[in-house]
Amino acid sequence: MTTARKLVLVAAGGLGVLAFLAAIWVAWLEPKLNRTIADQLGHGDYELVATDGTVFTQDTLKGAPSAVFFGFSHCPEVCPTTLGEVAGWQAELAEDGEELRVFFVTVDPERDTPEMLGDYVGWVPGVVGVSGSRAEIDKAIKAFRIYARKVPIDGGGYTMDHTAYVLLFDAKGRFDQPISYGSSQDEALAKIRNVL
Repeated sequence: MTTARKLVLVAAGGLGVLAFLAAIWVAWLEPKLNRTIADQLGHGDYELVATDGTVFTQDTLKGAPSAVFFGFSHCPEVCPTTLGEVAGWQAELAEDGEELRVFFVTVDPERDTPEMLGDYVGWVPGVVGVSGSRAEIDKAIKAFRIYARKVPIDGGGYTMDHTAYVLLFDAKGRFDQPISYGSSQDEALAKIRNVL
């Protein structure tokens, strides 16, 4: 075999290896590296119970724009304030014939049964409470990248520290943006109307 022929075979083999590596990159590595938080937030194998009798999973976020808020019924300030803000958003959206699906997911399933959450959120149009076992709630907390921690209080009992923003998702179940706690009504509605 001549040297030229050997060089051609080596070059062809090298090109074959490069083509194989490029195929692996395009089919497997590149999509994994380019996934964003928007592609991942809310995705997981949690299965929770909603106060409307349905099951809440990552697929629940598909089909219509929605908002997800984590909190608990014994919350002294953030949760009732946020529910009040949601009621204001829904009232203004209703004037335009719109409504946003809102899911209030408890971080305290030991106290927040679906029945209790139904009473707690039932006064706000479009809000569905979500609870489940501690294990399933923990999966959801991880999937939504929420901070939640039990904090003992003087005299016994406990409260919960938790993330205080509302997460907006588009109709494909993809995270759009958060609404920060204490945002103005105009700022929140601009974000909501963008996702609607």
